[in-house]
This record gives sequence, C-alpha cells and structure tokens, in this order.
Amino acid sequence: MAANGVVSGSSLIVSFGEMLIDFVPTVSGVSLAEAPGFLKAPGGAPANVAIAVSRLGGKASFVGKLGDDEFGRMLADILKQNGVSDDGILFDQGARTALAFVTLRADGEREFMFYRNPSADMLLRPEELNLDLIRSAKVFHYGSISLIVEPCRSAHLKAMEVAKEAGALLSYDPNLRLPLWPSAEEARKQILSIWDKADIVKVSDVELEFLTGSDKVDDETAMKLWRPNFTLLLVTLGEKGSLYYTKKFHGAVDAFHVNTVDTTGAGDSFVGALLCKIVDDPSILEDESKLREVLKFANACGAITTTKKGAIPALPTEADVLALINGA
Repeated sequence: MAANGVVSGSSLIVSFGEMLIDFVPTVSGVSLAEAPGFLKAPGGAPANVAIAVSRLGGKASFVGKLGDDEFGRMLADILKQNGVSDDGILFDQGARTALAFVTLRADGEREFMFYRNPSADMLLRPEELNLDLIRSAKVFHYGSISLIVEPCRSAHLKAMEVAKEAGALLSYDPNLRLPLWPSAEEARKQILSIWDKADIVKVSDVELEFLTGSDKVDDETAMKLWRPNFTLLLVTLGEKGSLYYTKKFHGAVDAFHVNTVDTTGAGDSFVGALLCKIVDDPSILEDESKLREVLKFANACGAITTTKKGAIPALPTEADVLALINGA
C-alpha cells in the first residue's frame, strides 16, 4: 500500500526493462584496473524509476527478467523491500543477471563496462509478459536497452502496444548506453524507431546532441525531436536544470545546487518524481504553472540523488525533497 493510501490500479506506474548490479569502485577518479575494490550497487534505469516512484509514495511495478541466481534473487528482494510490486518479474534458469562495472570519474560522471552475453533481461519473450499487469498501468515507462536484441525487443514492442491499447500514458527515457549497441548508427536508428509512439519523452543534453547530430542544446535542436502526438518533451541539463516543451508552452526550470558525488540515478529519480505527480493529476500536462512546480520538485529529486554513491540508496522521499525546496 502506498504512503498516500492509494491501492487501486488507477494510479499504477509500470516500469519495463532491465535491472542489474553496478559494481562501483571504492575510490573515485581511477580506472577499473586501478580500482582497489568494488561495492555492489543495484541499478538499471527502469528499476530505479520504479523504486523512485515507490519511495515518493506512489504505486509502482517492475516488468523484467532476472537470472535465477543469487544476484537475481537479491534484486527481486530489493524491489519488494522498496514497495515495488514483483508481479511482472521472471527468472531465467539459463542466463545470469546482468552486471556492469562502473568507473566514477573525479566529477561524478560515469563510464561503463558491461557483462551481458546474454544476460537474463535480454531473454524476456513476448509470451511471458504479464499482460493483465501491463493493462492495469496508468503510466507505462520504458527505456531503449530492451530494444537492442531479440527476444526482449519483441517483448518490449508487445508490452508498449498492450499498454497503449489499454489507455496508458507511455513514458520513454532512452537512457543511451553506447557500449551496449553494435554501433552508434544502430543505437540512433533503434532509439528513434519507437519515438513517435510515446506521450512523454525525456532526454539528457548528451542524448539530445546524439539523436539530432547537433552540437547545440537549444529550443531549435529540441524541437527536432518533437512529434505531434507528444504531450511533453523534457531535456535534462544536469546542474543547469531542465527544459520542457508541450503543444502550448515551453520553458526552463533551474536546478538545485548540491554537493555532487555520483550522478547515477539522477535522471531516473527525476522521471520517477514527474510520473508520480502526473499519475495523480494528469491536468499538470496542460497547466504551465503546475508543470513548473512539478519540474522544480523533479529537479530537487534528481539533485538529492547525486549526493550519495549508488542510485537506489540515494533516491529521496517526499520529505527529503520538500526539505531541499524549502531550504533553498
């Protein structure tokens, strides 16, 4: 039961895709080879979004496949401990849970080395999907990593189609991870292949440049990614805040300045906060002053998430966010 007492399916946010373990070096600013040790940090953008929603008092469910191994069971337990429904989780006997070794640069930004050949999340098949769960989503959220290989790609497309038919808002954060794609061209092509299906799209400044081929982050570049059926397009700018575009209005919202340690999960926290608010009041998308308040809240969530190592331990509660907003 969510903190706000909502248990009906009408406010459910379903997040689809991968969950994995990041191995984060105990020392920042060194290469993987030089790192003296690593800490296990559960992650995967769609799973982070689900936990972000739940921690803010929303109702979240995760759909994806884990390895039937100790790491997979650990990740399923983490979702449950964080109040995320596990009705959409499957275990694969033949493949391991995905792992990523992360290099933390001195500025808190990251580089990745992945162990996924193949990992369990890539082996989710369309016929394994819990369609009743997906149909009960008010918001269906996904990334692009699940588009890279079959059979997961077909499962992803099927889940999107079923959610859309059932009337869900579709939320897309491509969450570009270039090392996982065969080439940059293939990444761009596949990420954009489902672009016009979404209602809400969030990209980072780096993803905006990558997808448009532009070296500018401005309104003109962002509008190259706009589609007539979109309700909301967001561009996150890290410590510079975020830009928003709807059919009727657009603008920018400033960031909160904090002591950044690790940017992992900041975008997921931002998305979770936004979806949590929209699911309870869709009119936010039509009302600029309401949307600006929500984006200020989402920016605060993102900022707080950068102040600790690892995504999930750093995801804030509503009280944490209000403390930052009211103290700023």
